[in-house]
Amino acid sequence: MGFSQAQINDWQIRYPILNDVMDLKPVFWTNPRLKKVEDLSDLQLSRKDIEEAEARWKRFAPFLATVFPETKATDGIIESPLKEMSRLQASVFPKVSGNFYVKCDHKLPIAGSIKARGGIYEVLKHAETLAMEAGMLQENDHYAVLAEDRFREFFSRYSIGVGSTGNLGLSIGIINAKLGFQVNVYMSADAKQWKKDLLRENGAQVLEFSGDFGEAITAGRKKTNADPNGYFVDDEDSRDLFLGYSVAALRLRKQLQEKNITVDADHPLFVYLPCGVGGSPGGITFGLKMVFGDHVHCFFAEPVHSPSVLIGLVTGKMDEISVQDLGIDNRTEADGLAVGRPSRFATAISDQLVSGIYTMKDDALYRLLAAMADREGMFLEPSATAGLAGPQRAFPYINNHISTSNQTTHIAWATGGALVPAKDMEMFYNKGKSLE
Repeated sequence: MGFSQAQINDWQIRYPILNDVMDLKPVFWTNPRLKKVEDLSDLQLSRKDIEEAEARWKRFAPFLATVFPETKATDGIIESPLKEMSRLQASVFPKVSGNFYVKCDHKLPIAGSIKARGGIYEVLKHAETLAMEAGMLQENDHYAVLAEDRFREFFSRYSIGVGSTGNLGLSIGIINAKLGFQVNVYMSADAKQWKKDLLRENGAQVLEFSGDFGEAITAGRKKTNADPNGYFVDDEDSRDLFLGYSVAALRLRKQLQEKNITVDADHPLFVYLPCGVGGSPGGITFGLKMVFGDHVHCFFAEPVHSPSVLIGLVTGKMDEISVQDLGIDNRTEADGLAVGRPSRFATAISDQLVSGIYTMKDDALYRLLAAMADREGMFLEPSATAGLAGPQRAFPYINNHISTSNQTTHIAWATGGALVPAKDMEMFYNKGKSLE
């Protein structure tokens, strides 16, 4: 829906931060509606839902270990390492106190991005539902049977559609190559060519749109829902995507325990998450809040050209407003974050859970990309570096809320990069170096 200039002018007066947002200036916003966990209401989900999603992941582990050899070492569990960033912290963020880690979701098996958590989970859940309804599968079966040809033939009768800027489509296309669904990926102009090529190599049909993510997802939803055997993975309104991401909190708790890292009132945890439509950072934030309660503080990071979740939360209009309504073009080099309108489902939940949001210019993302490569030998795609600036950008919040900052743990969520072709990564790196 559109908004009148008078209404926009009124918002600029009521919410002065919008003036800088509309001028494409980096901002930091503290969420005034953040609630304590005990005061949360109408979330639609609970800790039990997260545990059920984790149980489903475990049921599918034998299948994943069978069809993706790279997951055999973890017995079919898709998970990423947690790595300390001491060299980056010392050279780039020396004023940041506490321990600084990166959650390496760019190294997630199969899809090489955070979307392996949500996209793969939702497709697996859909496959399980269809197979059970057909009497081909029971919950106590050994799910490795799903690798048999009879299941591929069965799933080939059904189609899956998804709108994507790249990584979500990739996760679905790659898992589908082992299941057999007909997959149609509706991609925005922001999507990188190599992601489109890789999807086609995995048997997906790629439909390209000249507009942004909003146009692609609207067209994909309409066409898929017209197919009686079609199923649309809706990044703007998906409960299952959200829950797939939320399981990361249970996995992170175990990793922190293994490193003897305590999370409590005297040892708070700060987590910084790159944000596009809001599903993956929202799902992870929900999971973390259910696991660590008020001792975890989560922040979203968006490009200055695509601050969709920020404006949705600031104005209270959630998914009703797009960045284009405020005259912002939604054009960013951070293709995974190039989203003009936030998720309906995720944003309503994040409204009570996220501590704040900050925005960044593309050049800052490239500089962080080069710094990570030089200091830590870790290569990320531009959108995945947004969380690295979190400890510095959230410093005012930390100072105001935490009295024992030397006992804090910071985690930047690295969301993608493992599948980026070497020539593209070299181009990203060279651009970052040229901006130093």
